[in-house]
Amino acid sequence: MKAKEIFPDPKRIRRKLLGWYDGHRRRLPWRETRDPYAIWISEIMLQQTQVKTVVPYYLRFLERFPTVETLAHAPLGEVLKTWENLGYYARVRNLHKAAGEIAEQHGGRIPDNREEITRLPGIGRYTAGAILSIAFGRVVPAVDGNVRRVISRLFEITESVDDEETRERIEALVQTLVPKRDPGRFNQALMELGAVRCTPKSPSCPACPLQDDCRARAQGLAHRLPVRGKKKTVPHREVVAAVISDGKGRILIVQRPACGLLGSLWKFPGGILNPREAREEGLKRIVRDELGIGIGVGSPLAAVKHAYTHFRITLTAFSCTLLEGSPAGPQWRWAGTGESEALPFSSADRRIARSVAPPLGH
Repeated sequence: MKAKEIFPDPKRIRRKLLGWYDGHRRRLPWRETRDPYAIWISEIMLQQTQVKTVVPYYLRFLERFPTVETLAHAPLGEVLKTWENLGYYARVRNLHKAAGEIAEQHGGRIPDNREEITRLPGIGRYTAGAILSIAFGRVVPAVDGNVRRVISRLFEITESVDDEETRERIEALVQTLVPKRDPGRFNQALMELGAVRCTPKSPSCPACPLQDDCRARAQGLAHRLPVRGKKKTVPHREVVAAVISDGKGRILIVQRPACGLLGSLWKFPGGILNPREAREEGLKRIVRDELGIGIGVGSPLAAVKHAYTHFRITLTAFSCTLLEGSPAGPQWRWAGTGESEALPFSSADRRIARSVAPPLGH
């Protein structure tokens, strides 16, 4: 069925949605600017992160790195520290790398067209659409999870939104709705509707400005849409860490490789156990491979659970002693109070640090 047959009056939809948005939108700092840099920072931070969590990080980040140039020339470690506990660290590594490319290749100006902006690390179709429409007034859609949900219900789309064909159809439908005048405001209104009214589990249909136009509501299907594929089983991994002191109040820590999960963050020596591997023996093996030292493993000190995008972990820290050898490897150090506080750690490692070694966390 063609979009025009389902949706005969886009103007009415725009009028209702924008009228609602102007009267009910949340007052958020990134909505008070058209600065493409500030909008870019907010969009990256908002990926897979709640608005209330993002606001203080956004304000601190812009205070510390107010321009593309300041971000591009800042050491990665300092940028990671400013991002600490916001999670999904690949986002900030790509942000830092993209800032360098913008400074070097684009004169410090964020590209204002889809072809160039999507070449930058970490900027996909949605982020590009948001920046281009909000900051530059380009008539392009910005389709995130909230928008997919709204459109799926509005048009009664019963195919899985996890399928690429369905996603392309939804983006094409949004493209027919985006107005030539102030397209960024419309895209934000559509996202806002999904965030506060057309919510995943309990949509507030009676309070929705588009309730009379929603095909899913008319068919009693709002709670069943959007259709998603089957959830994959989330694997669980056992992770172990060694808390080793040098007798001077300093703790041995190592820096993760630049690429991969939590790249460039600091941690305690240790890592993921093999299946059915004993924790103590596994920790000895991992630390020897990592630093070339032999350790004695004592009693457990603390354990934390943490969830990442595709797996969950239980991280157990053990009191350990250095028995033989000296640490060797690309990045390691004995960290004291002030030094360690200035270094970026993952939330799981920071929680371990605060429970077993107060100087690392305070």
